[in-house]
Amino acid sequence: MSDLFGTPPLGEKPSGLQNEDGDVHRPLADRLRPRHLNEVMGQDHLLSQDAPLGRMVALGKVSSLILWGPPGTGKTTIARLLADVGGFAFVQISAILSGVADLKKIFEAASLQKRAGRSTLLFVDEIHRFNRSQQDSFLPHVEDGTITLVGATTENPSFEINGALLSRMQVLVLHRLDAAALDALLVRAEQLMERPLPVQDGARAALLAMADGDGRYLLNCAEALFDLAGEEPVDEAGLARLLQRRAPAHDKDREGHYNLASALHKSLRGSDADAALYWLARALVGGEDPKFILRRLVRFASEDVGLADPQALVQALAAKDAYQF
Repeated sequence: MSDLFGTPPLGEKPSGLQNEDGDVHRPLADRLRPRHLNEVMGQDHLLSQDAPLGRMVALGKVSSLILWGPPGTGKTTIARLLADVGGFAFVQISAILSGVADLKKIFEAASLQKRAGRSTLLFVDEIHRFNRSQQDSFLPHVEDGTITLVGATTENPSFEINGALLSRMQVLVLHRLDAAALDALLVRAEQLMERPLPVQDGARAALLAMADGDGRYLLNCAEALFDLAGEEPVDEAGLARLLQRRAPAHDKDREGHYNLASALHKSLRGSDADAALYWLARALVGGEDPKFILRRLVRFASEDVGLADPQALVQALAAKDAYQF
């Protein structure tokens, strides 16, 4: 096995360039899944030699972790690759599909592995979906080293993960992929497909912006373009026709909900009218309840503007009344 930060062994191509039998039936994003940590894009703050995961790899020891970040940033890939660091038995489950009975079986198998001298790395996708009692079931097994737990979540761990479990784990934050990392993913896709992506330069830039830091979404769009585009490269209008538009990232009561509310409030506080209108539109298009936004504006007019402009609260309340009427 090669060094996870080094180059692949002699004669082995990088994972992004391998096209094995049966690959045609697998999604492009899965075919391009990294096989070495140096192929993971956009997370140098975690994976460089002096970063937390880089130091773990150098020591050959992985501790229990929470990988917190947006979709398509490499959480599952990093967990899989970390299992190779210490020669772990790798087990992956989804908190959406697994229950207490599944966890008991995993813990029993991990105990047998431990007695045989091998540790188990348990990767739990969407770990925030487990309730508190299910999360508590991990505690004794993490405590005695039966399992090394790596959880992935798109939600703030402080809100969703038990304090007792958090105290035994290190939280690492993954960033959205920047334009350079996204473009590098497209280059790898083009190398695998052995042809350029059939888009003009303007459409390529629009595709990177549309991905909004989500590598998986970008590769899914690229696969659709490889399949659907004709001989001539498509322009921005053609890109919109083929891919439509991405649904805005928003939710009713979780991370996206509070992030947009905070962005709107801070834009107003900074007297940035354009930014405030942008975040307001994002929230409304995403399906936010207008009454929630109006309550935010009333709070802002009262607490942040206050006596600096006594009419601010009057105007906010008038908007609320007008909407309700």
